[in-house]
Amino acid sequence: MAKSKQPKKELLFDKRKYTLMIAGLIITAIGFLLMIGGGTEDPSKFSEDIFSFRRITLAPILVLFGFAVQIYVILSKKTDKPGEDTSKKK
Repeated sequence: MAKSKQPKKELLFDKRKYTLMIAGLIITAIGFLLMIGGGTEDPSKFSEDIFSFRRITLAPILVLFGFAVQIYVILSKKTDKPGEDTSKKK
């Protein structure tokens, strides 16, 4: 019984895109981690830590930047391998 050649399965993204996607996820996760905290041990006392630069400015910028990287990676065109002709000829 001869083995039939199965077509090579092609991934949706190339290695560079997967690397950038993971970098975007890490940046987003760091942004969310920077937002954590700011509460007090005693609920009757108010803490100004919730209005720190890190939680109000830096963390949301990192989250938005991480999302922007991921959107860029998803919407960018697939890079062709050198030497391949992808033009359609009729």
